[in-house]
Amino acid sequence: MIRKFIPSDFKIISWKNIEPYFINLKEREIASAKNLEQWLLDKSELESILEEDLAWRYIKMNCDTLDKNLSDSFNFFITEIEPEILKYDDIFNKNFYDSSFLKKLDSKKYYLIIRSVRKKIEMFREKNIPIIAKLQKEEQEYGKISSEMTINYDGKEHTLQQAANYLKNTKREIRKKVYHLINQRRIKDSEKLDNLFSNLLKKRCEIAKNADYENFRDYKFDDLGRFDYSIDDCYEFHKSIKDEVCPLINIINENRKKSLKLNSLKPWDLEVDVNLLPALKPFDNSNELIEKTIKCFSLIKPKYGEYLKIMKNKGFLDLDSRKGKAPGGFNYPLYESDIPFIFMNATGNLRDMETIMHEGGHAIHSFLSKDLGLVDFKELPSEVAELASMTMELISMDHWNIFFENEKELNRAKRKQLEGVLQVLPWVATIDKFQHWIYTNPEHSVKERKENWINIAREFGSKIIDWSENEDFFANSWQKQLHIFEIPFYYIEYGIAQLGAIAIWRNYKNNPDKALKNYENALELGYSVSIPEIYKTAGIEFNFSRKYIAQLMEFVLQELSELYKK
Repeated sequence: MIRKFIPSDFKIISWKNIEPYFINLKEREIASAKNLEQWLLDKSELESILEEDLAWRYIKMNCDTLDKNLSDSFNFFITEIEPEILKYDDIFNKNFYDSSFLKKLDSKKYYLIIRSVRKKIEMFREKNIPIIAKLQKEEQEYGKISSEMTINYDGKEHTLQQAANYLKNTKREIRKKVYHLINQRRIKDSEKLDNLFSNLLKKRCEIAKNADYENFRDYKFDDLGRFDYSIDDCYEFHKSIKDEVCPLINIINENRKKSLKLNSLKPWDLEVDVNLLPALKPFDNSNELIEKTIKCFSLIKPKYGEYLKIMKNKGFLDLDSRKGKAPGGFNYPLYESDIPFIFMNATGNLRDMETIMHEGGHAIHSFLSKDLGLVDFKELPSEVAELASMTMELISMDHWNIFFENEKELNRAKRKQLEGVLQVLPWVATIDKFQHWIYTNPEHSVKERKENWINIAREFGSKIIDWSENEDFFANSWQKQLHIFEIPFYYIEYGIAQLGAIAIWRNYKNNPDKALKNYENALELGYSVSIPEIYKTAGIEFNFSRKYIAQLMEFVLQELSELYKK
């Protein structure tokens, strides 16, 4: 992005050196619709600079949680700068919405922005600003606590991500030993995480109450801009997954149990190959991972590979797992650089390969939507963002021979991917329903929270897995889900997008060129039109009814059965 409003050499040092640009926007005279559009462009440029500055502070802090200077830098922004920005945001929203020239703007082009601004004005409460700042700071404690979790096994210290590779070992006693070491380490900090979450819950509920909402669930729905589906639709999603997907998972696990010739299927038996073959190893190190991913993406479309080359050459990839690095993975769009950053914790396994396909899909989305005029059009709802990434996991399978030259290993990888597509849906429903319960029952105790997690997890969990003698691990398993701590209510989007990705993949199998063109057309829209319109552009339905889910599950099962025949 070429700066036109802010000097090219401008650096964020303090609120004092930023505020003049906010004052300019606040006091600027708007004498025409053209002036109003230019005001939007200048505001967007300022937002791009600020959001990228915050992004780098967040990225660097996650790359090394042990460096206090990095966390201090991030905390400085969210405690000293962001609260001031929020005050001006409300002023800007009101100035824009009350402008006499608003009606002269292209109503179709700016409809989503106007709708969002109206809701933000309704929700804004100045007394929430310091609470939000404290909340953002406390939320980062989860990453710090998790990043320090390691185990010692086989004479070495391992991060939990590295240790998880042992769960694919063909020797059951090794899997069991490492499984217990991992979860005993999690249990060690379970009380700390319970206390952290209770503090986060209290602040979130206070924010909702201040904004005159009955509960944080209802507040967050509006805050996330869920204009295109309702709370009742989420409940329908839960029921549809329970009825149509959970029985399939039971079948998969029953087959696993029989193949492994086990009397009971334990939680440490879920990752090992069903034929006790060695774990798939698609790459040896992060350099090999990115080179193979570039080749894979280039075969789908040459420019997709070029996008990743740009990121590699700019140093916008941090893929290795290491002590002190926050857990998880993400693609962070950078609105001024117009190049995203991928963060993940690779340890050489199949899941890492799937993750780079996923985050690479996000990156492609960032590149395809970078030329949209306003940040508002680039800030994607998760139902759209995850559609891009989950689709790439599936359509990239045609070229996974880049990672697996052996056809049997290639088929194993594809089967694992499709089984994962099915298995993620009940987990999404579990996490989402749990959060509905948490925030509509905010006065609950830690004991009640644990009890309700157990009930909900059992409702959607496989009946074939034997958790006896591991109940404590099961009861605390919600704590491994980062989203509950850091991004409340952001999770059902994965389920909605997974359904959409299956539908695009189904189209891709029938007509690759047309499906890929529709996919790109949808991603290029960013968030300039509604979610249902974006899904329609992609050639699919925005639908998560039981009937629709049943059709998609039938397609996945057909593809799985073909792979099992090979």
